[in-house]
Amino acid sequence: MENRIDVTKIAKQNDKFRKSFCGGKVLLTCGISSLPLLQQTEIINKVKNFNNFTEDNDPYGEHDFGCFEYKGQQIFWKIDLYDLNYEFYSSQPDDEAQTNRVLTVMFAEEY
Repeated sequence: MENRIDVTKIAKQNDKFRKSFCGGKVLLTCGISSLPLLQQTEIINKVKNFNNFTEDNDPYGEHDFGCFEYKGQQIFWKIDLYDLNYEFYSSQPDDEAQTNRVLTVMFAEEY
């Protein structure tokens, strides 16, 4: 029997993680980390409040990617779903007990 993945469940879990930063790891790239703390905080708040999901930036409906402009620069954020050892993609990404989430915030040119 084929193991079906519940994309709606993944989207809800990703939204919960992104809005709270609880339940996974959050990484800021060197470019974002080098900004003054106030600017980092403003960018993080934009990530947490992002809700502009479209067919173009969310074709699979997982709410795992977003982009926005900040002070004239394009910012990307991306959630990756790993196995419990952070080695491979989770084989059951809709099961929080089998999945580690990593959210990376970066300048577009760092992607």
